[in-house]
Amino acid sequence: MKEKLKLRTKMFAHNCVKITEKLPNTYLANHIKNQLIRCSTSVAANYRATCIAQSKASFIAKISIVIEEVDESNFWLEFSLDEKLIQKEKMKFLLKESIELTAIFIASRKTASKNNK
Repeated sequence: MKEKLKLRTKMFAHNCVKITEKLPNTYLANHIKNQLIRCSTSVAANYRATCIAQSKASFIAKISIVIEEVDESNFWLEFSLDEKLIQKEKMKFLLKESIELTAIFIASRKTASKNNK
């Protein structure tokens, strides 16, 4: 599961980067591009860090960062739709993936927190 999620988070980052290339070249869209690239790549990088956490407490702290970053990615994807910068069809898979990843990581944190008591 760990290796599958490493790959899945990396693909999420790649796909977010690719979607930014479809956004227009405006001040707002450029801001969204930068934010989405930053937080989506952070999901993958920080998930890798959780995989080598040295304690439960460290894992919980690191997975919390992953949750924040994937949720922020979801925000920027939704925001670009709200601003009509891209068609929903082009974004559908990424929105679904960000929601699924958020749910997976929240469940992992809950389990780790319960087992840490």
